[in-house]
Amino acid sequence: MQVPEQFRYTESHEWCQVNGNTVRVGITEFAQSQLADLTFVDLPESGASFEAGDEAAVLESVKAAADVYAPVAGKVTALNEALEDSPELINSDPFGEGWLFELEMADASELDKLLDAAAYTAHMPQD
Repeated sequence: MQVPEQFRYTESHEWCQVNGNTVRVGITEFAQSQLADLTFVDLPESGASFEAGDEAAVLESVKAAADVYAPVAGKVTALNEALEDSPELINSDPFGEGWLFELEMADASELDKLLDAAAYTAHMPQD
């Protein structure tokens, strides 16, 4: 499974890509494979604020529903509106076109609490 080196990860299988004081958030390839075919995405409101670990979005699939948690504290500054009509983008491209939302970080030092690619790979369940 893909685990891009440039991202940071949570133990609950979210990724974040850092760009200055903003992070783009999505779910990992492992997480989308566990959910199977996604059918609906409930994104947060633009401007909403979250603490690290807060439920920020909900994904629904043919198998289950899953919460997506904010990896760091911050305010939502962008949403991937393409997911409204095409939630399957998360399945086909979880680290690219399947991103969920962007947060302006309240405290960039929170990134230090996240996993790097090697630590996330070690954390993933092994078959």
